[in-house]
Parts: sequence; structure tokens; C-alpha cells
Amino acid sequence: MTEKFDVLVVGAGIVGLAHAVEAARRGLRVAIVERDHFCIGSSVRNFGFITVTGQPEGETWRRARRTRDLWVRITSDASIPIEQRGLWVIGRRKAAAAVLEEFLSTDMGRECRVLSAGEIQQTLPYLNLESAAAVLYSPHEIRIESRVAIPRLAEWLERVRGVRIFWGTTVVDVQADRVLTNFGQIHAERIVVCPGTDLTGIIAPWIADLSLRLTRLQMLRVKPHDRLDVPSAVMSDLSLVRYGGYTARKASAHLMNQLAAEEAEALEAGIHLIAVQSADGTFVIGDSHHEQRAAQPFASEKIDQIILRLFAEAIRVNEFDVVERWVGTYPVGFERDALIRAPHETVRLVLVTSGTGASTAFGIAEEVFEAW
Repeated sequence: MTEKFDVLVVGAGIVGLAHAVEAARRGLRVAIVERDHFCIGSSVRNFGFITVTGQPEGETWRRARRTRDLWVRITSDASIPIEQRGLWVIGRRKAAAAVLEEFLSTDMGRECRVLSAGEIQQTLPYLNLESAAAVLYSPHEIRIESRVAIPRLAEWLERVRGVRIFWGTTVVDVQADRVLTNFGQIHAERIVVCPGTDLTGIIAPWIADLSLRLTRLQMLRVKPHDRLDVPSAVMSDLSLVRYGGYTARKASAHLMNQLAAEEAEALEAGIHLIAVQSADGTFVIGDSHHEQRAAQPFASEKIDQIILRLFAEAIRVNEFDVVERWVGTYPVGFERDALIRAPHETVRLVLVTSGTGASTAFGIAEEVFEAW
């Protein structure tokens, strides 16, 4: 490999692809090196849910808001379908309604609405709202099908933007002006390393001062027996004690105390409900969260049953079949939601440490190149 590039990206997950998109947009000659023959990691195992509302106030919310707008442009350019728009957060408890009302008074909530269940039940017959105290609607969110969008984005980068992708190529060393791979050297003026969940490989010396871990999560795909169309993503009370944009509200502490008494098993497993729908009518639902040094591959049926119960409580679906189950992972343990480091003036390490890769990657990539 004797070619030289302006920018070389290590890793073809969404964070790596976002940096390739941004570099190509700036007119740079770009290559990506990916150890697998196609993307099989966290980026294709998640919801494809670009989440703005609920993200922590400040840089994460700002990045998510910018990333959402960039996703809309990119989905159009790369012919990636947007499956859903918007978000409904069902607040079943009065304490949850208090959190939603308090959130609405922040700058982050300016374009959102909080409605009573009675106001919207007629127009949203697919939601279970009999016992709901309030429902928040956010217009910001979009949802793409990850397992479709990620490979299509990579293909578009190659075909339209002229990005070279070296699939099935493992980087064994990163130097100031090149990477060493199992097939030889690739030279570049600048190198961006986006390792995803690989914390013990080439980046290990760069993060030795940190105690990063992996969060393992369980997700499912379910198929209702009777077709129903849900145009927006759905969350519920447990999300309000997990997302920083909600937990920073004063009313969140009271909700947490109530959930600790009523949903102890769900909290212990780090479960909160996200339900998104695919074009074929199936739903991707989840998820749980367990932090470990290395992610165990074994899924718990008990956890899956809790997720399925929460799904049935939120959406009116009489009968459904579980058609897929899987385990995903993402890194955690840094005090901020993303880690950006410069091991060398020509090298950047970019690692999302919060499970917000799809929601913030394009905004992060813009910031990296603006400052470099």
C-alpha cells in the first residue's frame, strides 16, 4: 500500500464514518481502515434512534441537535430512509409528569409540548395512556434502520465521495504519518482513530490513565400479529431517571424514589424503554445496561421479559412474537460523554463513552476538524 491520504480513519462504525463524511466534505482525500469485512459492531446493533431531547444540557445536547440536522441532509444524499420522526415520552406517574413539566421550562424543551393523556388519546390510539399523567412530544428525533443505514452510508462514501475503505484490515500500530496493518503501511497527513468498543488494542496506552468499561445491553425485535403504524419513537418513566437532560431536574429525585419501590428489578438491570418501529412493522425494543470490564455474551431471559412487559404497557399490541434477540456494547467511564485526545499532533482519538454515538457523531466530527 503506497498510497497517501489527507485523512485516514481507523474504524468504520458511525463515529468513524462521521469523521470520513466531514473530511470528505472539506475536500480532503480520505481512507477508512476497518478490521471486519463489514460493520458488525455497536453501530448496527443499536436503535438507529437519533435522540436530542433528554440528552445532558450543554455540549452533548448541542452536538445531538447538530447531528440530527446533519443526519437529515445525509439521509437525503445517501438515499437512507427515515423510518420515524419525533418522540413520545409517556409519564405514567405524577412524579414523571413533574419532571416533564420542569424539562419543558428549560431551553432544551422550547420546541417540545407536554399534553394530558385525555388531549391526545383520540389521535394516538396506539399508545396505552389510560393511567398516564402526562405525555411529552419532541419534534427533534429521527429514526433510521441501523443495519441498513450504516452499510449504505459506507457504500455512498465509496461510490459518491471517493473514500477508500480497506475492509478486513487490522491496524497494529499508529505512527505520526502512517498506520501499520496486517497488509502493510498506509500513509496519511492526519489520522483519526475511532475504536468503538476495542479498549485493549492500539489505543490502550492512550487511555491507561482511565478506567473505561463496557456497558452490555439487551435488545429485541418483536413482530405484532396485527399491523399497527407508530410514526414516532416511544419512551416512558424509566427513561426519565436515566437521561441526563431529565435527571438534572429537581423533580427527578422523587420519581427515582417511587421507581425504586415499584420497578426495583428494572432499575437494578439498568432497564428503560425505547420502542422504535421499522418499515416492515416490527419494533426494535430495549434496553438494559450492565457495566463490565469485558462484555459477557450471555443474555438473561428475565431481563428480556421485563423489557417486553414495558413495551406492552406502552403500546397497544395484543399479541406479538419475538423474532430477534441480541446483545450490544458501548464504552463508559469517562466524566464526559465523549473522549477526544491527541496522542500526537497529527493523530486524534475519538471515543464516544455514553452510548450516544449515532446521536452525536456528526457534531463531534465537525468540532474535531474545526479545531485541528
